[in-house]
Amino acid sequence: MPVQVRVDPTPNPHSLKLTLSHTVAAKPVTYANSAAAEADPLAKKLLAVPGVRSVFMLGNFITVTKDAAVEWDALTPKLKEALESHFA
Repeated sequence: MPVQVRVDPTPNPHSLKLTLSHTVAAKPVTYANSAAAEADPLAKKLLAVPGVRSVFMLGNFITVTKDAAVEWDALTPKLKEALESHFA
């Protein structure tokens, strides 16, 4: 079953909340770079998207924080693509 993704703003303009139809983490986990996410294939994929600075995951949601220079309009489709390929 394909993953469903809902994108919601957060109080931080550089962070978005992605709510998924699948569970991503049983306990809270934060990754600040690809090296830290080495053992987590989903976090590693998300951090590989240019402009992604960090990833927080818990339950069925992910909060992605981006570099200030990157626009969400450019980043969001790439994040959805990474999620869809991960759960395919």
